[in-house]
Amino acid sequence: MGNTVVMATAVGKQNRGGPAPTFLPLTVDYMQKASAAGRIPTNFLRRELGQSVTEVLISRLTDRSIRPLFPKDYFNETQIVCNLLAVDGVHDPEVCSINAASTALALSDIPWNGPVGAVRIGCIDDEVIFNPTRKQLAKSSMNLILAGTLNSKIVMIEGSGKSIPPSLLKNVLRAGSQQAEEIATSIKTFAEQNGRPKRTYTPQETIDSEVESALNSLSLRKLEEILTDESHHKISRDQAISSLKGSVLNSLREQYPEVESVLLAQGFDSLCKKTFRSLIFSNNTRCDGRALTDLRDISCEVDILPPLHGSSLFQRGQTQVMSSLTFDSPDSAAKMDNITAEISGIEKKNFFLHYEFPPYATNETGRSGSIGRREIGHGALAERSLVSVIPDDYPFTIRLTAEVLESNGSSSMASACAGSLALMDAGVPISAPVAGIAVGMVTKTDEASGEIVDSRILTDLLGIEDYMGDMDFKVAGTRDGVTAIQADVKLPGVPIQLINAAMTEASVGMQRILDIMAATLPGPRSERKANTPILETIKIPRQKKSQFVGFGGCNLKAIKNATGVTITFSGEDDFQLFAPNPDAMAEAQEQIKTLMEHAAEQDVHFEFGAIYKAKIEEIRDYGVMVRLHPNKAPVLLHNSQLERNVSHPSALGLEVGQELNVKYFGMDPASGRMRLSQKILSSLPSSNIHSFHK
Repeated sequence: MGNTVVMATAVGKQNRGGPAPTFLPLTVDYMQKASAAGRIPTNFLRRELGQSVTEVLISRLTDRSIRPLFPKDYFNETQIVCNLLAVDGVHDPEVCSINAASTALALSDIPWNGPVGAVRIGCIDDEVIFNPTRKQLAKSSMNLILAGTLNSKIVMIEGSGKSIPPSLLKNVLRAGSQQAEEIATSIKTFAEQNGRPKRTYTPQETIDSEVESALNSLSLRKLEEILTDESHHKISRDQAISSLKGSVLNSLREQYPEVESVLLAQGFDSLCKKTFRSLIFSNNTRCDGRALTDLRDISCEVDILPPLHGSSLFQRGQTQVMSSLTFDSPDSAAKMDNITAEISGIEKKNFFLHYEFPPYATNETGRSGSIGRREIGHGALAERSLVSVIPDDYPFTIRLTAEVLESNGSSSMASACAGSLALMDAGVPISAPVAGIAVGMVTKTDEASGEIVDSRILTDLLGIEDYMGDMDFKVAGTRDGVTAIQADVKLPGVPIQLINAAMTEASVGMQRILDIMAATLPGPRSERKANTPILETIKIPRQKKSQFVGFGGCNLKAIKNATGVTITFSGEDDFQLFAPNPDAMAEAQEQIKTLMEHAAEQDVHFEFGAIYKAKIEEIRDYGVMVRLHPNKAPVLLHNSQLERNVSHPSALGLEVGQELNVKYFGMDPASGRMRLSQKILSSLPSSNIHSFHK
């Protein structure tokens, strides 16, 4: 696309002996190289190391776009590698990666029911733009990526915006699905001309009708009892199903010892999924007793950890997220890698959200502290949900953490809710509160055509509903519109009508959640907390910067050690002071006042055009460093301004400690340094020469 180039490769292993896996072992890796942007990596080895956050997010984006179109009974190990070869800083490698992966799979002999086409969508002044450039995207009110199939069905949506009205978003998705279909059609035509025939594969073995009948008689009624028992919570329901599975499999092994245990287990899991889905269609109720559009019980708390700058706790059913907010100085902004900066034009960002999902959140043991692709993806979604409501000129760097204490579905959207509450608790002047919700779907399809013939949309998705269902549709936004959206589809595409219906239900659910959040905290706190940091700017005249900073920054370091206040140069004559609290700021300002008063007492004013005696402090290749006054730092007298122009001061026999007569021409307005000259002098009476040296 333009001069942005992505190369994708697809490799799939053939059937192997031994027990087949029960899932598709698909790996998608997007890799970018600094050379693609004309850069060299800045690490010690000067080569690419582990995957960056950007690479992980694009890998996930590509994976979610192609995974739904693999045959349900195909479980051979498959790997897609997308290499960014060149980036022009204008066109988008994310969309290129999806389309390249789709083309590679379409050309290959790997069984796949594609292709898919991907398109990025922007909107400027209500005009929809497809595959906008970087400059256009900077002005756009939305940034969406959509992947669709040949029949205008949608398989993946990812994006964010500035409170996009749901009606506008529906129209945009419809238009985007048509554009994606055009791209998919082009890929199909190309594959028909150049592709390989698809390989044959042996579908995974299943249990025969006799064993299936025995399995149904042993399990079906008890499964229905478990899945309609409203008293069950996540863990007790899982334990009941696991206990039933164990007893049923033991009975079947005795009756059919020749059947592999793996096949029996898969048969039970398949029956459990069918039963779960059929109960939703027959009863229009869910396993926890809710109607299809009901929300779980929601509770909110703020300021739960008073020493923090902001904190909140958001609980929705058995999903509970604690969020904490930390302010820091602008120097703590997250630095972007070279490729990300080249693509987005953003070198650093001052707001980021980190999502944490420890093992205990699902009552499991495991390694704590590791950050996987899932954590990165969920954190990025929650971050996109909130970033558009934070003022562009907010002076602090903000870090939100969202720690999942308990999870039973939709923890990323709970993180958006908790993050919004924490921002308001800290007094960040957000434009509007944000809430998020996950909507799911179960469908019935025609066996011959594969088309959806019936469906049910589930508001506020449970973990088991996500696992057993066909779609996880996450929407976050304000009362005015959508700020983030993500759709993961397990079917080979969903019609736009069902996507729009899910959007409607999500919008209604979001409004109800915002009402509950408003009862806890309706908006940002107007009063500053006692522990909220302070950021102020002071002006220091250029000629006094050296006295203020001190040799090697010693004055600034001394102030930080004594008060905890960080002082950084922010351009021109400005210095920023970041203090952890008002008392520290007052103490630092008092020290700065004393420092500058002491500097003023020792300040010496030089007369423009006057002649002074200067003592040589250091001899350099390009000039000599001279000091006019004991309280002033040495300044450069360049070779070109010596008695005569020489290539090295030694040609004039100059030595350290020697005194020279120089003429003062004021301060350089650009650098703030003294401008001195020796060559302009002619013989002058000694009475016209000023000397501060004894």
